[in-house]
Amino acid sequence: MTKRELPKYVYRQRNGLYFQRRGWPSQKIGSDFGSPEFWAEYAAILKGEGQAKVLRRNFSALIRSYHQSPRYRNLKPRTALDYDKFTAFIDERFGPLNPANLRRRDVIRLRDENAGKPYFANYAVKVIRILMEHSIDLGWRTDNPAKGVSLLKADADPRLPWPQSLIDAFRAAVPLGARERLLMELCLGTGQRIGDVLEMQWGDIQDGGITVKQNKTGKRLWVPIVPSLQEALDRAPRRSLFMLTNQSGTSRWSYRGASQAIRKIREDIGALDFDIHSWRYNAACELVEAGCTDELVAAVTGQSPKMVAHYTQQIRQRVRAIEAQARRKKPSTGEGIATKRRTEQKRNV
Repeated sequence: MTKRELPKYVYRQRNGLYFQRRGWPSQKIGSDFGSPEFWAEYAAILKGEGQAKVLRRNFSALIRSYHQSPRYRNLKPRTALDYDKFTAFIDERFGPLNPANLRRRDVIRLRDENAGKPYFANYAVKVIRILMEHSIDLGWRTDNPAKGVSLLKADADPRLPWPQSLIDAFRAAVPLGARERLLMELCLGTGQRIGDVLEMQWGDIQDGGITVKQNKTGKRLWVPIVPSLQEALDRAPRRSLFMLTNQSGTSRWSYRGASQAIRKIREDIGALDFDIHSWRYNAACELVEAGCTDELVAAVTGQSPKMVAHYTQQIRQRVRAIEAQARRKKPSTGEGIATKRRTEQKRNV
């Protein structure tokens, strides 16, 4: 294909077609040349004459472009919020520098400088990797120096479900009818992530269960309501479409507001080692203790088989150990083996 066959400002690079015009952000065209989708995409780009112009190729411009891209706009709100923290950090660190000059050793150096905070270091590497992919899409570079950079291994203890004593303490401290109590019962009773719980509406209650569309996975679930949750729902005030509302009852309870309120209770009852997300572990573990298979656990929590195993690994060990020790204690079996051994020894003599 010669250049004359391509429309104005469209150029073929090694990894696809790009719209490149002086003073405009370079953009990769995802559709095949000549298709209706291609011409629609090309026309949409040309209509964007009022968009911000890129005068220099630097990390600040790259991050601004990323925030305007479908790659960012299609993120779940909570994920986008997490990414924002790290794009701000990267902007502060690399802002005026040209992304084309970033090397693998620079990514490794940034990771190792934050080795004392493995979660932060690893997340920074992941976000740089995403930004470099966007840089490739823009035609600013042809490779991703963060791809393949290994992440740090965290030595943190695995998250554990709340002990029953602390769950009892929470229920004793927070009466039925309080937002905090309903939040806890929803997390425990449905096994869903806090973000999905905060999105639940009264209209989601159908046929004795709660319908859920998980933000992270897009899965649609129907989770039967357990008695403890039903009791909390019956006592909760209905001030909004949402089950959990802000103080004025005009909208849903914010993640920050809910987190702060629950933390205050955790401080009061001595449960700071166990957070909101641990209630999701409780739900999965209670199902395992009840004898549920991984498939049954996943039917409630919406988790993949791998995540079901991860969430329940501690309780599985405990359940198996109890079963093993129970078998060990059976006197008839032990005495029979011992008697048989003594008889064999006498015969050998």
